[in-house]
Amino acid sequence: MKLSTKGRYAVTAMLDLAINDRKGPVTLTGISLTQSISLSYLEQLFAKLRHSGLVEGVRGPGGGYRLAKRPEKISIADIILAVDEQEDLGNQVVTSDEYVTGDVSRLWSELSGRLFEFLDAMTLDQFIPQPGIKDLTSQQDDEARRMNFMMPPPADLS
Repeated sequence: MKLSTKGRYAVTAMLDLAINDRKGPVTLTGISLTQSISLSYLEQLFAKLRHSGLVEGVRGPGGGYRLAKRPEKISIADIILAVDEQEDLGNQVVTSDEYVTGDVSRLWSELSGRLFEFLDAMTLDQFIPQPGIKDLTSQQDDEARRMNFMMPPPADLS
């Protein structure tokens, strides 16, 4: 397992989604604006996240994306694996005796396996109460107010 920019952006977007999910579906435009991630890049990431069963789309007015599972059921490793399309390295364990042979690739396999185990034990819900995470929520709220100001909802015609 490796930590790529794609994985980092996916985790950031999923965290944003987890924080704002209780208010209803979250648009990719909202995530794009608050997280400074390209909308087209988010569309690619969310296609993979949807295919992996981590998010689901909601169509129609007020639509967007929401988590397909509860935040405590989505590990950081799940997200990274979904967008990076790597094989599961969680079961590869190498003993220290095997390093003596000089097989560097085994060393990297072991490190990847341990990184997977570490990230697989971390879930989205563990980050929501962290200091500074609430800023994401207020950024989303500020952005929604700006969008409503620029494009107010149509007046009731009845």
